[in-house]
Amino acid sequence: MFSKILIANRGEIACRVISTCRRMGIKTVAVYSDIDRASRHTLMADESYLIPSENPNTSYLLGREIIAIAKQTNSEAIHPGYGFLSENAEFAKIVEEAGIVFIGPSSDAIATMGLKDRAKSLMEKVGVPVVPGYHAKEQNNLAKIATNIGYPLIIKAIAGGGGRGMRLVEKPDEFQNLLSEAKSEASKFFGNDRVIIEKYIQKPRHIEVQVFGDGNRVIALFERDCSLQRRHQKIIEEAPAPGISLVMRKALCDAAIKTAEAVSYKGAGTVEFIVDTSRGLSEDKFYFLEMNTRLQVEHSVTEAILKLDLVEWQMRIAFGEELPLRQDELKIQGHAIEARIYAEDVQAGFLPDSGTIEKIVYPKNVRIDTGISEGDKISTYYDPMILKITAFADSRSSAIEALKRALLETYIMGVKTNLDFLNRLLNLSEFSNESFDTGLIGSNIKKLVSLRTPTTQVLALASIGILGLSNLNTRSFLTGFTLWENLTKLVKFSNSQKEFLTEVECLGGDSFLVKVEENTHEISYDRTGWTIDGQNIQFLFWQGKSYFSVVCEFKYDFHSKDLLIVSSENSDDDQLVIAPMPGQISEIYVNEGDLVLKGDRLVVLESMKMEHAISANMSGKIESILVSKGQKVDNKDLLLRIHLKCDDE
Repeated sequence: MFSKILIANRGEIACRVISTCRRMGIKTVAVYSDIDRASRHTLMADESYLIPSENPNTSYLLGREIIAIAKQTNSEAIHPGYGFLSENAEFAKIVEEAGIVFIGPSSDAIATMGLKDRAKSLMEKVGVPVVPGYHAKEQNNLAKIATNIGYPLIIKAIAGGGGRGMRLVEKPDEFQNLLSEAKSEASKFFGNDRVIIEKYIQKPRHIEVQVFGDGNRVIALFERDCSLQRRHQKIIEEAPAPGISLVMRKALCDAAIKTAEAVSYKGAGTVEFIVDTSRGLSEDKFYFLEMNTRLQVEHSVTEAILKLDLVEWQMRIAFGEELPLRQDELKIQGHAIEARIYAEDVQAGFLPDSGTIEKIVYPKNVRIDTGISEGDKISTYYDPMILKITAFADSRSSAIEALKRALLETYIMGVKTNLDFLNRLLNLSEFSNESFDTGLIGSNIKKLVSLRTPTTQVLALASIGILGLSNLNTRSFLTGFTLWENLTKLVKFSNSQKEFLTEVECLGGDSFLVKVEENTHEISYDRTGWTIDGQNIQFLFWQGKSYFSVVCEFKYDFHSKDLLIVSSENSDDDQLVIAPMPGQISEIYVNEGDLVLKGDRLVVLESMKMEHAISANMSGKIESILVSKGQKVDNKDLLLRIHLKCDDE
């Protein structure tokens, strides 16, 4: 076995690889950027080497620099993780040429499967079904080709994945703008702006098969369902896929094996299929989507149902060993489901959030995968995923309930997260009764993102917390005394909906009376915990720098923040457009003096590996542009000013 490997990655996957290597007795070498000097993966590795830069383009994507560090440290192999260079055929090739083992498939296999048009052509040759569409190299007259295919349709970058360079087009007049967006994003992240066009399957499920090969033999480690997606990015994954028959499972696995065998596959890979569920699940209604020639983020659910370590399998196969098991030796045990927790502002359209992680409380009895520690900063340069939670149980319903509990037990302070959104998603009846497809989130978006209205009981608990009364060790509220009446205090706070004014009265000991609007609540604490109005309640309070949160049945944040548009201090006739998050200006679509209509695109902000178009909130004239292309901006930085009343009005 290898004695030392280098991990060409960061964050959660780097930590994941290091954990397996420690167990196997393999030394690890980490590379890190300036931002990651004190990150978890940097500290976990046996050796760590700086590539001085903040930007991933000049750090984690510098293949030759990484290979030089591998040689310098006498590393025998390089594990690419996922993302960055993991599916870069040129990188795999130069690693091989340097006499270092690439822990993954051959560069030829990566090149073949890395370009969607090339991969789909190969699938047609070997008899794996593909979605009807346009897969040729020629990129002229795509609008005409799209009309011939028919709407709705999907534009996809031929390189890369993760939803980048992908756009759903529902009407012909949207095609050109969305094509430009897809090409721009693809060029930026994958260095290739070519796209394919496919017919959009109206009620699709996204089901993928984990495969492993040793260059001679390929086996399928069964399927995962990844249908719960937002903007084509997976949020919740589970294994096995709910509702599929044994016949369909075999058909999917056979097709995945045939796909991998077509390129003499070696290592871990995932074959993704789109399943047409318009007439139910059927073994003749699935189509090849793409093959990811690497380990997937969601590999943990496969590990859970098979009781395997897929990273260890990667190591052994890369070292030259044969597949550890035969197909008939693999048995599904129970059900696993995983949720991805992101730093993002759900109420603001899922905009990525950044900041310092002040506090993390992890749930119990579930698997946690993360590369983040308390005190780490969520940077605009990298993916905003904070952690993954994987729950396992004997049945699907029990696994879902375990994940729901885990999400409620998880607390992250310092950035906004999608925790509440995920819990609501898991509680949708369509999900629990297996009647869902990839459109589930979109069709329930209002229900999923609406701000929870706090009850007067929640507001009463918030009052207790903000006065410091929930911390039994610091009762500053009780300093001093009154002779003739109980000590009372007014508390003023707000959320993004309204402002609240409450009155807290100390009844003595650990008992308090809180007046909220027309209601009065009695709150007390004893050895059994907190009670409100005589009922036991789970109550946690967390204080941040500019906000606080109450966690009881759900989590409630109390603060207000307008992300996109604020009123001008100088004139009611002006609107200021500000940055919704830190990032870099990648495009500016307007000039000073231009007339714009509500909804017109103004600028594109690149942040956390995604592009975010900022549009005009109302019609007017561009009075001033205060940024330039390529400029870095911080959250709430002023971008431009729109004058609402034009001179000719």
